[in-house]
Amino acid sequence: MKEKVILAYSGGLDTSVILKWLIDKGYDVVAYIADVGQADDFEAAREKAQKVGASKVYLEDLKKEFVTDFIFPAIKANAVYEGKYLLGTSLARPLIAKRQIEIAGKEGTKIVAHGATGKGNDQVRFEMTYHVLMPEVRVISPWKDEAYLAMFEGRSDMIRYAKDKGIPVPATHDKPYSMDENIMHISYEAGVLEDPGFEPRKDMFLRTRDPEEAPEKGEELMVEFRQGVPVSVQNISDGTLKSDPFELFQYLNALGGKHGVGRVDMVENRFVGMKSRGVYETPGGTILMQAHLDMEGLTMDREVKLLRDGLIPKYAQLIYFGFWYSPEMEVLTALMDKAQEHVSGKVYLKLYKGNVVIKGRESKESLYDENIASMDVHGGYDQKDAIGFIRLNALRLKASAKRIKQK
Repeated sequence: MKEKVILAYSGGLDTSVILKWLIDKGYDVVAYIADVGQADDFEAAREKAQKVGASKVYLEDLKKEFVTDFIFPAIKANAVYEGKYLLGTSLARPLIAKRQIEIAGKEGTKIVAHGATGKGNDQVRFEMTYHVLMPEVRVISPWKDEAYLAMFEGRSDMIRYAKDKGIPVPATHDKPYSMDENIMHISYEAGVLEDPGFEPRKDMFLRTRDPEEAPEKGEELMVEFRQGVPVSVQNISDGTLKSDPFELFQYLNALGGKHGVGRVDMVENRFVGMKSRGVYETPGGTILMQAHLDMEGLTMDREVKLLRDGLIPKYAQLIYFGFWYSPEMEVLTALMDKAQEHVSGKVYLKLYKGNVVIKGRESKESLYDENIASMDVHGGYDQKDAIGFIRLNALRLKASAKRIKQK
């Protein structure tokens, strides 16, 4: 009996070649297609997998789970890698891999395969998830296989192989860069973008309008949070209200894209040690992140926020590196959840030519006391108390100053 392998399949040249290569090696290959919000022709991909020789094809709609169980927790934690990247691809991979392992269990096999290269982060994100969720798993990673690498020096070898094996190859010109798309973002890298000084052409961007060409009139929104999680969005301009998590995120993607919100161009540090240039479009995620940061300012205790903020870089790094399922991630997630207990309320903002402009906020959990903060009334705050407060805090500074003068 042939060994069965579950292949993460996209329908593109790479995974189609891998599908046939695995079949040629004697495997019974089940193709698994994950829908995380990319604009692909899934039925065409299914038909292609069957034509190439897959014994079965799974097409899994993971979009809603992606929003509620991966994107929203990242927003809740303000997870941004190296100060810029909102982790769109990083968040999708553990979800895709989780479902792949579930399918492996259903199909009675412990063998899984993917098409990620040996240079990038995705290989780690997939395989770390595999090993955690199925410790006895056997992973086939062709781009780290000597026999596969000997067969395929580059894309021309793959196209030749595909034609020889009767694999449909689309008659389209290659894009001068690679893309990854899901409901969270679109990323662009490699090719012409490998030159860090190269300015992307305007026609590269598919999800966001050029801010210079965005509407002259901004659009006003209200975003409501409950314990750090977005629960509703209302368009103040036309009254549209969205409360379903998936629809809410889709709606913000559309509005943010219309107003040119969410573009990032950066050079980042990959887990494997090299630097990589990436360009990202994350309109909905950018709007939610900015609104969430503002709500925290109104509702979070200063010391709790300081403690939590110090852990954000580590939390984001764990996601980026592929450790979504890890003991340390569980601990940090528990802390993030606890820190968000009172982050509830409404943020009012305007989208305008690439910007998210905060206009105001309100919350029943607010720690802001207008009477105490006011410069016009005492409000129960005795300003004379600051005399002793300052003296006590100055003690160590004075001691240090005296020591310097004595030298």
